[in-house]
Amino acid sequence: MRDDEFIRGPVPMTKREIRLVSVDRLELARARLLIDVGAGTGSVGIEAACRYPRLRVMALERNPDALALIRDNCARFSLDRVEIVAGEAPLPLAVNADAVFIGGSGGNLSAIIRWAGELLLPGGRLVINLILQENLSEALGALRQAPFVRADCIQMQVAGLTGLGSGHFFKPNNPAFIISCLKENTHDRAL
Repeated sequence: MRDDEFIRGPVPMTKREIRLVSVDRLELARARLLIDVGAGTGSVGIEAACRYPRLRVMALERNPDALALIRDNCARFSLDRVEIVAGEAPLPLAVNADAVFIGGSGGNLSAIIRWAGELLLPGGRLVINLILQENLSEALGALRQAPFVRADCIQMQVAGLTGLGSGHFFKPNNPAFIISCLKENTHDRAL
């Protein structure tokens, strides 16, 4: 899905290339429920729901403007499998998820990582997108204290060709860190 297909407004959005890698790392082919934390415009959850027709998405967001954008984007893509939850994570949810995506944390990153560990089924996937190095350090430290294994982190820098006068240059987007890992299960302990 192209970025310009989404209704944007003043809310941050995970850009296409970062979104594609993030959704890929969630490994959703057999998943039933994805929780999208700090959903913003809903781009990650909506991309995942469009790609995987059996997937249900819970989009958590605290910003009223973002909540309206998620509703508008779900309507634009005719998605009724995205449940929008107004609130700030961590919050009580009576579900078990196959995957959790953290795109925004509102300053509660370590608590959200622990909470994701409680919500995920054994072997479930956690993917975290970050742009601040301080948040990267915090996330890696929190993952060491939580029930996660096989942590992997990449940094992506994407630049797109843009016109300038009679020429062109590559205009960079913010670099992003993408962390992916699994919730530990008994099989992982044996490795």
